[in-house]
Amino acid sequence: MNKYSVNLSTVFTEVPFLERFKKAREAGFSNIECQFPYTYTIEEIKKELEQNQLSMDLINLPPGQWEKGDRGLAADPESIEEFRKSVESGIRYANSLGVKKIHCMAGIHPDNNREVFVENLFYAGTAMSEHEITLLIEPINPFDMPGYFLSDLQQAADIIHRVGLPNVKLQFDFYHIERIHGQSLSLYQKYAELVSHVQIADHPGRQQPGTGEINYTDILQYLSKHYRGLIGLEYNPQGRSEESFAWMKGVTT
Repeated sequence: MNKYSVNLSTVFTEVPFLERFKKAREAGFSNIECQFPYTYTIEEIKKELEQNQLSMDLINLPPGQWEKGDRGLAADPESIEEFRKSVESGIRYANSLGVKKIHCMAGIHPDNNREVFVENLFYAGTAMSEHEITLLIEPINPFDMPGYFLSDLQQAADIIHRVGLPNVKLQFDFYHIERIHGQSLSLYQKYAELVSHVQIADHPGRQQPGTGEINYTDILQYLSKHYRGLIGLEYNPQGRSEESFAWMKGVTT
């Protein structure tokens, strides 16, 4: 399982967050990721990482007030100062926890906020480059997150080119891309040079591979030959979390 990072925000949710680290180690994982670690102190998280001999591969920047509908700050012209503070928090957590990739959510905003998004990404990418951290953006499908600013793969590629920083890259979630565009493997092949992190879940349902219609046999075989990073398991397990890894048996990665 060393080729996978299990997302503790979506897997092992049968137990409280800080107990999921032990669950990940018991299931055989060496690498984890999570969405928003900021409810917990750096010391609390570091303790769990060290005790369970885990590495954290990815976190998100703080998204604003999630409970009030915020889904990121980066494309909001009225939240520039809050966004810059979120970058400081993200870098602080990443440096302390050994994280080298941070996903930046754009938020629920109209497309005419593109310049704000580009400028904020340039600011964040420049700040993170001093710490050798890669900044990621990810198209999210409009069915799960209506109104999300970034919901098209070519749009994401154009923005990455506009920002023009070598550490600003694409997070390619096969579930979201399949829901937005279909043909997720061929699109991965087209945009692979921009990709720095991959996540997987099946469609429909956003559950583990093998529960839906996406051909993960071909996808994982291709990734085994052409992708060298960790594959994030950001899915909602069908059944108990420990039982949701059965699809890995016999898979070449």
